[in-house]
Amino acid sequence: MGDFRPRTVWLGHPEKREQRYPKNVINNQKYNFFTFLPGVLFNQFKYFFNLYFLLLSCSQFVEELRLGALYTYWVPLGLVLFITIMREAIEEIRCYLRDKEVNSQVYSRLSTRGTVKVKSSGIQVGDLIIVEKNQRVPADMIFLRTSERNGSCFLRTDQLDGETDWKLRLPVACTQRLPTAADLLQIRSYVYAEEPNIDIHNFIGTFTREDGDPPVNESLSIENTLWASTVVASGTVVGVVIYTGKELRSVMNTSNPRHKVGLFDLEVNCLTKILFGALVVVSLVMVALQHFAGRWYLQIFRFLLLFSHIVPISLRVNLDMGKMVFSWMIKKDSKIPGTVVRASTIPEQLGRISYLLTDKTGTLTQNEMVFRRLHLGTVAYGMDSMDEVQSHVFSAYTQPTHDLPASRAPAATKVRKTISSRVHEAVKAIALVHNVTPVYESNGVTDQAEAEQHYEDTCRVYQASSPDEVSLVQWTESVGLTLVGRDQSSMQLRTPTGQILNFTILQIFPFTYESKRMGIIVRDESTGEITFYMKGADVVMAGIVQYNDWLEEECGNMAREGLRVLVVSKKSLTEEQYQDFEARYVQAKLSVHDRSLKVATVIESLEMEMELLCLTGVEDQLQTDVRPTLEILRNAGIRVWMLTGDKLETATCTAKNAHLITRNQDIHVFRQVTTRGEAHLELNAFRRKHDCALVISGDSLEVCLKYYEYEFMELACQCPAVVCCRCTPTQKAQIVRLLQERTGKLTCAVGDGGNDVSMIQEADCGVGVEGKEGKQASLAADFSVTQFKHLGRLLMVHGRNSYKRSAALSQFVIHRSLCISTMQAVFSSVFYFASVPLYQGFLIIGYSTIYTMFPVFSLVLDKDVKSEVAMLYPELYKDLLKGRPLSFKTFLIWVLISIYQGSIIMYGAMLLFESEFVHIVAISFTSLILTELLMVALTVQTWHWLMIVGELLSLACYIASLVFLHEFIGLYFQLYVGRGVPFPACNLDH
Repeated sequence: MGDFRPRTVWLGHPEKREQRYPKNVINNQKYNFFTFLPGVLFNQFKYFFNLYFLLLSCSQFVEELRLGALYTYWVPLGLVLFITIMREAIEEIRCYLRDKEVNSQVYSRLSTRGTVKVKSSGIQVGDLIIVEKNQRVPADMIFLRTSERNGSCFLRTDQLDGETDWKLRLPVACTQRLPTAADLLQIRSYVYAEEPNIDIHNFIGTFTREDGDPPVNESLSIENTLWASTVVASGTVVGVVIYTGKELRSVMNTSNPRHKVGLFDLEVNCLTKILFGALVVVSLVMVALQHFAGRWYLQIFRFLLLFSHIVPISLRVNLDMGKMVFSWMIKKDSKIPGTVVRASTIPEQLGRISYLLTDKTGTLTQNEMVFRRLHLGTVAYGMDSMDEVQSHVFSAYTQPTHDLPASRAPAATKVRKTISSRVHEAVKAIALVHNVTPVYESNGVTDQAEAEQHYEDTCRVYQASSPDEVSLVQWTESVGLTLVGRDQSSMQLRTPTGQILNFTILQIFPFTYESKRMGIIVRDESTGEITFYMKGADVVMAGIVQYNDWLEEECGNMAREGLRVLVVSKKSLTEEQYQDFEARYVQAKLSVHDRSLKVATVIESLEMEMELLCLTGVEDQLQTDVRPTLEILRNAGIRVWMLTGDKLETATCTAKNAHLITRNQDIHVFRQVTTRGEAHLELNAFRRKHDCALVISGDSLEVCLKYYEYEFMELACQCPAVVCCRCTPTQKAQIVRLLQERTGKLTCAVGDGGNDVSMIQEADCGVGVEGKEGKQASLAADFSVTQFKHLGRLLMVHGRNSYKRSAALSQFVIHRSLCISTMQAVFSSVFYFASVPLYQGFLIIGYSTIYTMFPVFSLVLDKDVKSEVAMLYPELYKDLLKGRPLSFKTFLIWVLISIYQGSIIMYGAMLLFESEFVHIVAISFTSLILTELLMVALTVQTWHWLMIVGELLSLACYIASLVFLHEFIGLYFQLYVGRGVPFPACNLDH
């Protein structure tokens, strides 16, 4: 494809493209048809363990090195490779089918033949694509037309940037004015687009219509784009495709999936290297004791083959099969329904997680804002007293226009009227100061135009760029004041009595991250009054409203309850004041230089001495049982970091509400830094605080990582909790990578949106939450759950059990192999250090399979505590973080046990049964089998009926072998040295 370059895209004419563009396909597979087998084999043989056995098996083709039948070595290796290839093939097929489902989604394309259907994978640059409401945008497009009357549409971008705010998008004015969508093919026009890049918040381009008189040129910005992976939230849109495939913004923000290898596998690989070292040492000692006589170099190779069982090939088979069993147990657990294991190679990783990095939107929260509190200073209304608010609003529109004389009105009545009027003013202000638009949809019975004309409640839905605003408008509707209509210049409210209040929108000052507030100037059509309403964060509104003694205290109280606080205020304007403001405002907007600064100055001249009306508290609904789940993770020694693309205030509130940051923890909000000096000062200030949760924005994080990466990560890793807000997908993955590099600990990333895919794929364990934001994260994750609360059981029960069982299984397999290798060493030592096998190939394979496999493998069912106990005492998880179940200490203990038992069995058999020395094979082999079965029985902590079946089945198989296959075991005892020369009869005194 070459380098990314700018392009000129002709509308509806893909054939006019000036360069080749990638196909518009989503591909999450690790391999393709041609690279599957080489890739799987490479990933298997790049590790010492499997490469060793491959070389061992190949050596049997050399006549002088052959110790027995070829199947002795090739059958176990072939079984290992077959199981691995089948497992990888199944996962690749599942991944292919999931990708095919997305790539096969059908869209409508405008062409000269009319509207034709096209699959998502068949879309090309230059195509004119129609996207319906609630449909995923299939490629990066420029917005040309919409069916909405107001000439705009809303996008849900949570799959792209993690923000639940709906984004307003505007079509190209020239194409929106065309009578029909088909006319797009009749005009001669093109789009010039910048080269593809990862910036999802900016775009530079132009639209040109050449056949206009005069030619039309329009600048294009982010407001005119429809990025892939977003969802159209209103109307039907038409766009021209400018980027596809790997050039999509969403794809460029997603790292390629990597082949994850578990830490446990790496540790086992290290242990096998130690065993191989022991194998080499033993072989050299045997040859040295022969004084390096004859062709000693061949003897070394023969001893290496003879003692090759020191490194057990069955270890990989048993561990891989165990992982399949653990994955099956996770999927079949009824207490975490819907859980899917997409990477069955790393279930034991779940048992050693030190850092858990989670998204906020849709993972910890449900994307549902709920109004919780209205505070007027002297009185507050919670959820249980909203009926009082409703009665105050109702009385404001039903009481007579004239009041009782003060002398005849009781004092209580005056107080009640004062509170009633204050509540009414607050509710009206909340119902007006927003950017919410009510939309009336046809429900199959009511015509849309008719529904809009009569303001049918059943057909109305609210659209806005923020769930906060929707929750506030829904709340005003619940207390009696309903937003029923809105366009660019007017707004209509319906009172409890059914009366329609009309307001003219004179000016709107939208919310920005820098200003942290939004305002609106409206004129009441019934009275002609002009009012400036404003709402915003308490940190900025405190300096705008008139002096009061309760704002700061109550804001703190509500914030401590995890509520997102908005301060609402108003200011009445005379006609002259407004006209003066408008003249200055228009003049400022016409400025060419420093326009934004001049506009802000004019608005700030109006934002003085505003009347404080109320405080509102809304809560982002948490997922079920988020708080107890985070408490479990904390007690288990897991540090939780929240990485979100949302605003700092929102992220902090959610962290408090979810008890990610506990009530008794201090919070250090890392201030905005842009230079190295500022970052240095802020890091020094942060260093002086102890046991303090950190809250930092993505911009400040980038500066710190650029100049003080080591210092920042050292401090952050000591924090009990970290909240990173305004994070891009790339930054999320970078944080995960830095944690792995700096701490060497295992990380787990949890998310539900497309913006979390990079983080999920970078982490040691990626968990996707299937929710309202789609399946993109769950499809790319190693494990997929339906709710965040299932994470507790996934780690505490399944992760813990998988790791402990894998450790026990690996140690028993090593013990089993070392026992028989020790017996071989004793046998060779007694008989002049001869490189002659003690047991024939059939017995060797049988020993590792039918005779001992079932009892040893049944350890995957063992557990030290019940699942309820593991959930109740998450502190049990802490022991696993130090890797104690499989360490050098436990490995050494099992090695000594194996050497001791193998020596006792072999020497004991030769000493006790000297008179029946010809039957030494049967005697020692029987003792070996019984010892292994007994060791498993003594190790089991919780018996399962399948364990008993395994023990009895293995014993039965061996007894049957003694009866029916006695010629392989005890009928004759012939040893061969060199080329078939019988070894002379001998005894222990020889």
